[in-house]
Amino acid sequence: MFKKLIILVISGLLLLASGEIQGQSFPVSRKKAIRNNIVNACRHAWNGYKTYSWGYDALKPISKTGHNWYGVSFLMTPVDAYDTFILMGMKKEAKEAKTLIFSRLNFDVDKEVQLFEINIRLLGGIISAYELSGEKEFLKLALDLGKRLLPAFNSPTGMPYRFVNLRTGKSRDAQSNPAEIGTYLLEFGKLTEYSRDSTYYKTAKKAAFEVFRRRSDNDLVGTVIDVNTGEWKNTESQIGARIDSYYEYLYKAWLLFGDKDCKEAWEVHNRSIKKFMLTKVASGWYFTRVDMLSGKETNSLYGALDAFYAGILALSGDISTARNIQAGNYYMWTHFNLEPEEFNFRNDSVLYPDYPLRPENIESCFYLYRVTKNDEYLIMGERMIGDILEKCRTEAGYAAIKDVRKLTLTDSMESFFFAETLKYAYLLFSPESLLDLRKVVFNTEAHPLKK
Repeated sequence: MFKKLIILVISGLLLLASGEIQGQSFPVSRKKAIRNNIVNACRHAWNGYKTYSWGYDALKPISKTGHNWYGVSFLMTPVDAYDTFILMGMKKEAKEAKTLIFSRLNFDVDKEVQLFEINIRLLGGIISAYELSGEKEFLKLALDLGKRLLPAFNSPTGMPYRFVNLRTGKSRDAQSNPAEIGTYLLEFGKLTEYSRDSTYYKTAKKAAFEVFRRRSDNDLVGTVIDVNTGEWKNTESQIGARIDSYYEYLYKAWLLFGDKDCKEAWEVHNRSIKKFMLTKVASGWYFTRVDMLSGKETNSLYGALDAFYAGILALSGDISTARNIQAGNYYMWTHFNLEPEEFNFRNDSVLYPDYPLRPENIESCFYLYRVTKNDEYLIMGERMIGDILEKCRTEAGYAAIKDVRKLTLTDSMESFFFAETLKYAYLLFSPESLLDLRKVVFNTEAHPLKK
């Protein structure tokens, strides 16, 4: 064991313990230079979108073509990017995005959409755009979209179906998961705030707590549940894909609205997550996967989405656990060139080697830096954003990576690259006055919502 630790330190994989990060200073001029690089990257990606995919949901940065999720465009990139442009002071780009949104965005279409993605990207983005700009047209769009999403919750349990037709309200797919059921509290709470209609928040809260009340005796939830019957179809419990933002929104609903029920539910889950899933190995601390009923490990997988939990723990005040998890997050990033979507933290084998430009690792650096003021998280963030801007850049924008071990690119630049990855990176190196966490809460797509 001692020999293994020496090897890890020498190779720079335990940077937090070795002092390599802690010994570096981070002057204001260095922060400014990094912010400028991020703004230039954001402008490069937006120019690629304008040139090759104007009016589409997203740019395909290698083929230089546009991509729509549902056959028609809902302008996901302009909506997701707008508040990022505002925060970065990119007035020209913000005006271009707003003009496009007001002239073309229309939700009265006979199209079936995925409730979860439309909520976090479009509804969250539009509400945030309204709060930052004061433009009433944004609020009008948000209220219209909210009404069209409500029919999805008309299941026997009150947990929403995964897909809903925006015009007819017809919904389908009862095989859902905690994230796609419980990630509406923030956006629907804001709709209640602006419409004075309590239906929105009550609906979102009922859905989330239908999941909570079906937790096991270990206070854990599974990965797949039937919203018609309430029966668990997959009892594996974890903190990543299909569950992550359910936990996140319970805590953030407390921050945004002061909902004590949500805080208590978060605390119940968090205690059990740390009891049954927290695993300590040489490269850092990770959350493993367990059966919700027995609490026994099912798979020692960890990945890019799981990395968010260090941030939410830091935000909630558990700095000690957050620091150790972030050490594992940084190991995951540096050991494989960039972080893989999933790897086995016990033997370092990669299960899914792709990197779709995800933000969660940088997001956790942002929260940890805000609460600790420790420059080690700036060093981490500098490495991460530097890797992205160097290794993912194309002539038209930035591309996801198909295999982090080989650094091969794939033809995708999701809208969350603007909404989350670039935004968290920029805010990490910005003065706290730009966005005060005492006054705003981010939705899971990093759209800031005012307390």
